[in-house]
Amino acid sequence: MRGPPNTLSSMDPGDVLEDLSRVVRSRRGALATVARAEGVSAEDAVDCVQEGLCTLLELVQRGAATLEGDDAQALLATIVRNVARNGRRRHFRARPHEELDAAERPDVRQLGADESIARAEEHVRLRACVEELCAIQKAVVTLRLLEEQPGEDVAGALGISAGYVAVLLHRAKRELHACMTTATGTGDGQR
Repeated sequence: MRGPPNTLSSMDPGDVLEDLSRVVRSRRGALATVARAEGVSAEDAVDCVQEGLCTLLELVQRGAATLEGDDAQALLATIVRNVARNGRRRHFRARPHEELDAAERPDVRQLGADESIARAEEHVRLRACVEELCAIQKAVVTLRLLEEQPGEDVAGALGISAGYVAVLLHRAKRELHACMTTATGTGDGQR
């Protein structure tokens, strides 16, 4: 027994695949648009739709998804959006870091005494803020930002997943920003 054209039936795997193919064919442009809205390129958007379809098929095969009608389309759109977000967040798709040696360094002799003192004080505040981080966040900040190691290498060194490295780095940056703005008196004093 087969359902209407845009449903996934859990009766026969062949019917599920055929129904899902029909949904994807009719909605592939909209699904690619969902991926593009997350900041991936056109080629990557097509890959996101393909990966989303594969993920949905795995869910249906495992019995984790028994969807009908618009639920299948909504779930597929959500999966494609998440695939695009994850792809955009991966280190190899991020903008490359500028090498520390390539950065133009100011000539300290040309800086005024006040500016040199202000920079030194800011450096000391930043070091103090880094010291306030928990041990794992300190390690991530040191390896990712100061030593500019890729997230995958940091994950391997610390024995955690690359996704968790990204989460820790995001949280550490937020805490450092709050600490620095509080230390300089430009924040609202809350952390």
